[in-house]
Amino acid sequence: MQKEEGFRGQRSIILPRRVVDTCQDHSVIGDLYVTDIGKYPTAKHHLRKRERGCKQHILVYCISGKGWVKHNNKTKKICKNQFFLILPDYPHSYGADQKDPWSIYWLHFAGKKSSFFSNMDENLIKTSSSTVARMDDRLLLFEEIFQNLEMGYSIENLIYANLSLWHFLASLKFISQFRQVKRNREVIEMDVIEKSIYFMKDNINSSLTLMQIAEQSGLSSSHFSSLFRKKTGHAPIDYFIHLKIQKACQLLDTTSMRINELSLYLDYEDPYYFSRLFTKVMGISPTAYRKVEKG
Repeated sequence: MQKEEGFRGQRSIILPRRVVDTCQDHSVIGDLYVTDIGKYPTAKHHLRKRERGCKQHILVYCISGKGWVKHNNKTKKICKNQFFLILPDYPHSYGADQKDPWSIYWLHFAGKKSSFFSNMDENLIKTSSSTVARMDDRLLLFEEIFQNLEMGYSIENLIYANLSLWHFLASLKFISQFRQVKRNREVIEMDVIEKSIYFMKDNINSSLTLMQIAEQSGLSSSHFSSLFRKKTGHAPIDYFIHLKIQKACQLLDTTSMRINELSLYLDYEDPYYFSRLFTKVMGISPTAYRKVEKG
């Protein structure tokens, strides 16, 4: 049996079309931006085949196990600490080894300068696990991209995530330079807006009011709402709705929950209202989203 999705512990984010359009048109991040991103741990029976290719660059980074990729009429084996890049519009297929299935980090990216990284498709590149390899640092860069997008699509999150994408891809294109230095990281105290977003995420299956969200910050509703909009570009409740829809996407990707079950889980009693809300945010219905190719 081979499958494309549904691995225990998988995480993925597919950016809505309107968000991709925002990135594409933005003066700072239009040169390089993420469109899809995810992690598949021990992806047994994973298989992806695109006879017409994909509109974006696809990068797959294997952190354990084994797999294979067929590209340019050549099939190559993929092992731990290897990655491969597939160029836009190239027919391809790839999948996990049957006996030792891979765990992979993957992302799709595009932009006016995305071709700068195109030469990484020439060979399989191994990022050896030496004492200066900074493997954890590279994966932390990936997590920074993923977690900022997971916190919602404010312009600040989009800019930071996509500027981090440059660093992540550069760590693979310029491996020796990436290994030259190690730096200490400081833990930065979260401001009230970040704390409120975590509060929303912790209560994703509840119906929060603006007053409830503002109360945990210690600010008045009007003051909090003004600060939140200035920081994220969105009203707090709209942002909360987007987080709920993002959670719905993750559940559609990783579970077999029905639409009415998802609706109730996210505290929407009317599944038709939930479906309309999902379609408004994502541009497609929950049923259609479940069928979208990912990874």
